[in-house]
Amino acid sequence: MKPNAFPKSQRLKSRKKLQQLFSQGKSVRVYPIRLVYLVEPYSSGEVKCSVGVSSKYFKKAVQRNRIRRLMREAYRLQQHEIKNFAAANNKAIALFFLYTGKEMPTYAQVFECVGNLLKKVFSSQNAMDTQNM
Repeated sequence: MKPNAFPKSQRLKSRKKLQQLFSQGKSVRVYPIRLVYLVEPYSSGEVKCSVGVSSKYFKKAVQRNRIRRLMREAYRLQQHEIKNFAAANNKAIALFFLYTGKEMPTYAQVFECVGNLLKKVFSSQNAMDTQNM
């Protein structure tokens, strides 16, 4: 498999898992993106991700699809650190990126925000692991 791939097997599609993610998951925010994540210990070491955009501010599907595409691409290029962490520590991580802004973003903005969010999740999980040891 290619190192930067984002195949369907890594996409979060299960309704049951999404409900669990939003009811039990934690949230971090870097405007204009909010990340809801759930870490399950003693699991297979996989990372699943999904993205969403509200139709409240973006009425046209073309605009929502563009933002989703930008977020997926930004995640695809920056997923390595979180995937390596999950595999090394046998944790399953579910991620859901929500775009909460009101204006159409540029790719540079989305790339920076997604990177910052992934760093926040990674650092908080590292802190929890060192605390538990």
